[in-house]
Amino acid sequence: MESKSQNRIVSSSAVENYFKWILGIFLFISGITFAQNPVEVAIDTTNIRIGEQIQYEISVDNLFKNVLFPKLEMDSLNRIEVVEELNIDTTKTKFVKKYILTSFDSGQYVIPRQLVLINSNKHLTDSILINVATVKVDTTKQNLFPIKSIKNQPVIFDDYKNYLWIGLALLAFILGLIWYYFIRKKREEQAIENRIPPYELAMQRLGELDGKQLWQNDKVKLYYIELTEIIRTYIERELNIPALESTTDELMETIRDFNKIKTLDLPKETVANLQKLLKEADLVKFAKHKPMSNEIEYHRVDTENIINDLKPKPREEDEVVE
Repeated sequence: MESKSQNRIVSSSAVENYFKWILGIFLFISGITFAQNPVEVAIDTTNIRIGEQIQYEISVDNLFKNVLFPKLEMDSLNRIEVVEELNIDTTKTKFVKKYILTSFDSGQYVIPRQLVLINSNKHLTDSILINVATVKVDTTKQNLFPIKSIKNQPVIFDDYKNYLWIGLALLAFILGLIWYYFIRKKREEQAIENRIPPYELAMQRLGELDGKQLWQNDKVKLYYIELTEIIRTYIERELNIPALESTTDELMETIRDFNKIKTLDLPKETVANLQKLLKEADLVKFAKHKPMSNEIEYHRVDTENIINDLKPKPREEDEVVE
Protein backbone atom coordinates (compact mmCIF):
# COMPACT_ATOMS: atom_id res chain seq x y z
CA MET A 1 0.00 0.00 0.00
CA GLU A 2 2.78 2.43 0.87
CA SER A 3 4.48 1.65 -2.44
CA LYS A 4 1.36 2.53 -4.40
CA SER A 5 0.96 5.81 -2.52
CA GLN A 6 4.53 6.78 -3.21
CA ASN A 7 4.09 6.00 -6.89
CA ARG A 8 1.05 8.27 -7.06
CA ILE A 9 2.98 11.12 -5.38
CA VAL A 10 5.88 10.76 -7.86
CA SER A 11 3.47 10.71 -10.82
CA SER A 12 1.72 13.90 -9.60
CA SER A 13 5.05 15.69 -9.15
CA ALA A 14 6.18 14.68 -12.63
CA VAL A 15 2.99 16.00 -14.24
CA GLU A 16 3.28 19.26 -12.30
CA ASN A 17 6.87 19.76 -13.38
CA TYR A 18 5.96 19.04 -17.00
CA PHE A 19 3.25 21.72 -17.04
CA LYS A 20 5.62 24.25 -15.41
CA TRP A 21 8.18 23.52 -18.15
CA ILE A 22 5.58 23.98 -20.90
CA LEU A 23 4.33 27.23 -19.30
CA GLY A 24 7.90 28.56 -19.04
CA ILE A 25 8.55 27.92 -22.72
CA PHE A 26 5.29 29.60 -23.67
CA LEU A 27 6.05 32.68 -21.57
CA PHE A 28 9.58 32.86 -23.00
CA ILE A 29 8.32 32.74 -26.59
CA SER A 30 5.59 35.27 -25.81
CA GLY A 31 8.13 37.63 -24.27
CA ILE A 32 10.32 37.42 -27.34
CA THR A 33 7.33 38.04 -29.59
CA PHE A 34 6.09 41.10 -27.71
CA ALA A 35 9.58 42.54 -27.34
CA GLN A 36 10.28 42.28 -31.07
CA ASN A 37 10.66 45.68 -32.82
CA PRO A 38 7.72 46.23 -35.25
CA VAL A 39 9.90 48.48 -37.42
CA GLU A 40 12.21 46.92 -39.99
CA VAL A 41 14.86 48.64 -42.07
CA ALA A 42 16.47 47.42 -45.30
CA ILE A 43 18.98 48.71 -47.83
CA ASP A 44 19.76 47.39 -51.30
CA THR A 45 23.54 47.69 -50.86
CA THR A 46 26.05 48.80 -48.29
CA ASN A 47 28.89 49.40 -50.76
CA ILE A 48 28.72 52.15 -53.35
CA ARG A 49 31.02 54.42 -55.28
CA ILE A 50 30.90 58.20 -55.03
CA GLY A 51 27.70 59.55 -56.58
CA GLU A 52 25.91 56.20 -56.79
CA GLN A 53 22.50 55.86 -55.16
CA ILE A 54 21.16 53.67 -52.39
CA GLN A 55 17.56 52.58 -51.85
CA TYR A 56 16.85 52.75 -48.14
CA GLU A 57 13.46 51.59 -46.85
CA ILE A 58 11.57 51.43 -43.58
CA SER A 59 8.64 49.00 -43.20
CA VAL A 60 5.96 48.57 -40.54
CA ASP A 61 3.24 45.89 -40.25
CA ASN A 62 0.02 47.21 -41.68
CA LEU A 63 -1.82 45.91 -38.62
CA PHE A 64 -0.99 49.28 -37.08
CA LYS A 65 -3.23 52.13 -38.16
CA ASN A 66 -1.43 55.30 -37.13
CA VAL A 67 2.11 55.19 -38.53
CA LEU A 68 4.24 58.32 -38.99
CA PHE A 69 7.44 57.76 -40.96
CA PRO A 70 10.43 60.06 -40.31
CA LYS A 71 12.04 62.85 -42.27
CA LEU A 72 15.48 61.30 -42.38
CA GLU A 73 18.05 62.78 -39.99
CA MET A 74 21.63 62.31 -41.22
CA ASP A 75 25.01 63.35 -39.80
CA SER A 76 25.61 67.08 -39.27
CA LEU A 77 28.24 67.19 -42.05
CA ASN A 78 25.66 65.95 -44.55
CA ARG A 79 28.02 63.33 -45.96
CA ILE A 80 25.01 61.18 -46.78
CA GLU A 81 22.39 63.11 -48.74
CA VAL A 82 18.70 62.39 -49.32
CA VAL A 83 18.10 62.57 -53.07
CA GLU A 84 14.38 61.75 -53.06
CA GLU A 85 11.69 60.69 -50.60
CA LEU A 86 9.15 58.38 -52.24
CA ASN A 87 5.50 57.92 -51.36
CA ILE A 88 4.42 55.19 -48.95
CA ASP A 89 3.77 51.79 -50.59
CA THR A 90 1.16 49.48 -49.08
CA THR A 91 1.63 45.76 -49.56
CA LYS A 92 -0.51 42.93 -48.19
CA THR A 93 1.32 42.95 -44.89
CA LYS A 94 3.48 46.09 -44.75
CA PHE A 95 3.60 49.86 -44.99
CA VAL A 96 6.87 50.61 -46.82
CA LYS A 97 8.55 54.02 -47.00
CA LYS A 98 11.48 54.30 -49.43
CA TYR A 99 14.26 56.88 -49.64
CA ILE A 100 16.94 57.40 -52.29
CA LEU A 101 20.32 58.28 -50.75
CA THR A 102 23.76 59.11 -52.11
CA SER A 103 27.17 60.33 -50.97
CA PHE A 104 29.94 62.35 -52.60
CA ASP A 105 32.59 61.74 -49.91
CA SER A 106 34.53 58.51 -49.72
CA GLY A 107 34.67 56.69 -46.41
CA GLN A 108 32.56 54.68 -43.99
CA TYR A 109 29.38 56.36 -42.75
CA VAL A 110 26.53 55.32 -40.51
CA ILE A 111 22.91 55.89 -41.41
CA PRO A 112 21.72 56.70 -37.89
CA ARG A 113 18.69 55.23 -36.18
CA GLN A 114 15.45 56.84 -37.31
CA LEU A 115 12.40 57.57 -35.15
CA VAL A 116 9.06 56.07 -36.28
CA LEU A 117 5.82 56.82 -34.44
CA ILE A 118 3.32 53.96 -34.25
CA ASN A 119 0.09 54.80 -32.46
CA SER A 120 2.00 57.69 -30.83
CA ASN A 121 4.61 55.25 -29.50
CA LYS A 122 8.26 55.82 -30.40
CA HIS A 123 10.22 53.10 -32.18
CA LEU A 124 13.78 53.32 -33.49
CA THR A 125 15.19 51.63 -36.56
CA ASP A 126 18.56 49.90 -36.57
CA SER A 127 21.57 51.91 -37.75
CA ILE A 128 23.34 50.80 -40.93
CA LEU A 129 26.99 51.16 -41.94
CA ILE A 130 27.74 51.93 -45.59
CA ASN A 131 31.03 52.14 -47.46
CA VAL A 132 31.60 54.82 -50.08
CA ALA A 133 34.55 54.21 -52.41
CA THR A 134 36.24 56.53 -54.85
CA VAL A 135 36.12 55.89 -58.59
CA LYS A 136 39.47 54.76 -59.86
CA VAL A 137 40.61 56.12 -63.20
CA ASP A 138 43.19 54.22 -65.22
CA THR A 139 45.18 57.03 -66.82
CA THR A 140 47.06 54.54 -69.00
CA LYS A 141 43.87 53.62 -70.83
CA GLN A 142 41.84 56.78 -70.39
CA ASN A 143 42.89 59.70 -72.57
CA LEU A 144 43.30 62.99 -70.75
CA PHE A 145 41.75 66.04 -72.37
CA PRO A 146 42.63 69.70 -71.81
CA ILE A 147 40.49 71.75 -69.47
CA LYS A 148 37.59 73.27 -71.32
CA SER A 149 37.07 77.01 -71.24
CA ILE A 150 34.24 78.46 -69.24
CA LYS A 151 30.99 78.54 -71.18
CA ASN A 152 28.88 81.65 -71.06
CA GLN A 153 25.57 81.12 -69.35
CA PRO A 154 22.44 82.22 -71.27
CA VAL A 155 21.27 85.70 -70.43
CA ILE A 156 18.10 85.77 -68.35
CA PHE A 157 15.88 88.59 -67.16
CA ASP A 158 16.96 88.26 -63.51
CA ASP A 159 20.54 89.17 -64.47
CA TYR A 160 19.51 92.65 -65.58
CA LYS A 161 16.24 93.38 -63.81
CA ASN A 162 17.89 95.71 -61.27
CA TYR A 163 19.40 97.76 -64.10
CA LEU A 164 15.99 97.81 -65.79
CA TRP A 165 14.25 99.20 -62.70
CA ILE A 166 16.98 101.85 -62.30
CA GLY A 167 16.64 102.81 -65.98
CA LEU A 168 12.86 103.06 -65.71
CA ALA A 169 13.18 105.22 -62.59
CA LEU A 170 15.62 107.57 -64.35
CA LEU A 171 13.36 107.73 -67.41
CA ALA A 172 10.35 108.58 -65.24
CA PHE A 173 12.38 111.29 -63.50
CA ILE A 174 13.50 112.81 -66.82
CA LEU A 175 9.98 112.71 -68.24
CA GLY A 176 8.73 114.36 -65.07
CA LEU A 177 11.24 117.18 -65.46
CA ILE A 178 10.31 117.66 -69.11
CA TRP A 179 6.60 117.66 -68.29
CA TYR A 180 7.13 120.15 -65.47
CA TYR A 181 9.21 122.40 -67.72
CA PHE A 182 6.66 122.50 -70.54
CA ILE A 183 3.68 122.84 -68.20
CA ARG A 184 5.37 125.64 -66.36
CA LYS A 185 6.40 127.31 -69.61
CA LYS A 186 2.88 126.98 -70.98
CA ARG A 187 1.40 128.48 -67.81
CA GLU A 188 3.82 131.38 -67.98
CA GLU A 189 2.95 131.99 -71.63
CA GLN A 190 -0.73 131.76 -70.77
CA ALA A 191 -0.31 134.27 -67.98
CA ILE A 192 1.43 136.70 -70.37
CA GLU A 193 -1.28 136.21 -73.01
CA ASN A 194 -4.01 136.84 -70.44
CA ARG A 195 -2.55 140.28 -69.80
CA ILE A 196 -2.79 141.18 -73.52
CA PRO A 197 -6.22 142.34 -74.76
CA PRO A 198 -7.95 139.68 -76.92
CA TYR A 199 -7.88 141.69 -80.16
CA GLU A 200 -4.23 142.66 -79.85
CA LEU A 201 -3.27 139.08 -79.02
CA ALA A 202 -5.17 137.75 -82.05
CA MET A 203 -3.44 140.22 -84.39
CA GLN A 204 -0.07 139.37 -82.82
CA ARG A 205 -0.55 135.65 -83.28
CA LEU A 206 -1.72 136.12 -86.90
CA GLY A 207 1.51 137.98 -87.59
CA GLU A 208 3.54 135.19 -85.98
CA LEU A 209 1.65 132.61 -88.07
CA ASP A 210 2.51 134.51 -91.27
CA GLY A 211 6.17 134.49 -90.25
CA LYS A 212 6.24 130.68 -89.87
CA GLN A 213 5.28 130.16 -93.54
CA LEU A 214 3.71 126.82 -92.77
CA TRP A 215 1.55 126.34 -95.83
CA GLN A 216 4.37 127.56 -98.09
CA ASN A 217 6.44 124.65 -96.68
CA ASP A 218 3.66 122.13 -97.35
CA LYS A 219 2.41 122.11 -93.74
CA VAL A 220 -1.14 123.03 -94.67
CA LYS A 221 -2.88 121.03 -91.95
CA LEU A 222 -0.74 122.56 -89.20
CA TYR A 223 -1.40 126.01 -90.67
CA TYR A 224 -5.18 125.57 -90.44
CA ILE A 225 -4.92 124.12 -86.93
CA GLU A 226 -3.15 127.28 -85.71
CA LEU A 227 -5.39 129.58 -87.79
CA THR A 228 -8.62 128.20 -86.29
CA GLU A 229 -7.08 128.14 -82.80
CA ILE A 230 -6.38 131.88 -83.10
CA ILE A 231 -9.95 132.75 -84.02
CA ARG A 232 -11.46 130.33 -81.48
CA THR A 233 -9.27 131.74 -78.70
CA TYR A 234 -10.34 135.23 -79.64
CA ILE A 235 -14.05 134.26 -79.57
CA GLU A 236 -13.66 132.53 -76.20
CA ARG A 237 -11.89 135.48 -74.58
CA GLU A 238 -13.81 138.33 -76.24
CA LEU A 239 -17.33 136.87 -76.41
CA ASN A 240 -17.10 134.58 -73.34
CA ILE A 241 -18.19 131.55 -75.39
CA PRO A 242 -16.51 128.12 -74.91
CA ALA A 243 -15.03 127.92 -78.39
CA LEU A 244 -11.83 125.92 -77.96
CA GLU A 245 -13.51 122.71 -76.74
CA SER A 246 -16.62 122.96 -78.96
CA THR A 247 -17.13 121.45 -82.38
CA THR A 248 -17.89 123.75 -85.28
CA ASP A 249 -21.63 122.95 -85.15
CA GLU A 250 -21.80 123.45 -81.37
CA LEU A 251 -19.96 126.77 -81.58
CA MET A 252 -22.13 128.14 -84.37
CA GLU A 253 -25.31 127.06 -82.59
CA THR A 254 -24.18 128.87 -79.44
CA ILE A 255 -23.35 132.05 -81.41
CA ARG A 256 -26.76 132.01 -83.11
CA ASP A 257 -28.52 131.53 -79.77
CA PHE A 258 -26.67 134.50 -78.27
CA ASN A 259 -27.36 136.52 -81.40
CA LYS A 260 -31.11 135.87 -81.17
CA ILE A 261 -31.35 137.28 -77.68
CA LYS A 262 -29.34 140.33 -78.77
CA THR A 263 -26.43 139.44 -76.48
CA LEU A 264 -23.90 139.62 -79.33
CA ASP A 265 -25.74 141.46 -82.08
CA LEU A 266 -23.40 140.17 -84.81
CA PRO A 267 -24.07 140.77 -88.52
CA LYS A 268 -25.53 137.70 -90.24
CA GLU A 269 -22.86 137.96 -92.91
CA THR A 270 -20.10 137.73 -90.28
CA VAL A 271 -21.73 134.65 -88.73
CA ALA A 272 -22.03 133.01 -92.17
CA ASN A 273 -18.38 133.79 -93.03
CA LEU A 274 -17.23 132.35 -89.70
CA GLN A 275 -19.16 129.14 -90.27
CA LYS A 276 -17.78 128.80 -93.81
CA LEU A 277 -14.21 129.37 -92.60
CA LEU A 278 -14.46 126.79 -89.80
CA LYS A 279 -16.14 124.20 -92.06
CA GLU A 280 -13.44 124.50 -94.74
CA ALA A 281 -10.74 124.32 -92.06
CA ASP A 282 -12.32 121.10 -90.75
CA LEU A 283 -12.08 119.59 -94.23
CA VAL A 284 -8.36 120.31 -94.25
CA LYS A 285 -7.77 119.02 -90.69
CA PHE A 286 -9.98 115.92 -90.77
CA ALA A 287 -10.72 115.06 -94.41
CA LYS A 288 -7.24 115.63 -95.87
CA HIS A 289 -8.54 118.36 -98.16
CA LYS A 290 -5.77 120.48 -99.68
CA PRO A 291 -6.91 123.93 -100.82
CA MET A 292 -5.23 126.01 -103.51
CA SER A 293 -2.77 128.79 -102.62
CA ASN A 294 -5.26 131.54 -103.41
CA GLU A 295 -7.86 129.85 -101.19
CA ILE A 296 -5.42 129.72 -98.29
CA GLU A 297 -4.62 133.41 -98.70
CA TYR A 298 -8.33 134.20 -98.86
CA HIS A 299 -8.93 132.26 -95.61
CA ARG A 300 -6.14 134.20 -93.94
CA VAL A 301 -7.65 137.55 -94.97
CA ASP A 302 -11.13 136.34 -94.10
CA THR A 303 -9.98 135.36 -90.59
CA GLU A 304 -8.66 138.85 -89.89
CA ASN A 305 -11.86 140.44 -91.28
CA ILE A 306 -14.04 138.22 -89.05
CA ILE A 307 -11.99 139.15 -85.99
CA ASN A 308 -12.38 142.81 -86.89
CA ASP A 309 -16.15 142.34 -87.29
CA LEU A 310 -16.36 140.55 -83.93
CA LYS A 311 -14.42 143.30 -82.16
CA PRO A 312 -16.79 145.19 -79.89
CA LYS A 313 -17.52 148.71 -81.06
CA PRO A 314 -16.89 151.43 -78.52
CA ARG A 315 -20.03 152.83 -76.96
CA GLU A 316 -20.84 156.50 -77.42
CA GLU A 317 -20.63 157.20 -73.70
CA ASP A 318 -17.13 155.65 -73.70
CA GLU A 319 -15.91 158.01 -76.43
CA VAL A 320 -13.95 160.96 -75.19
CA VAL A 321 -15.23 164.22 -76.54
CA GLU A 322 -12.39 166.61 -77.07
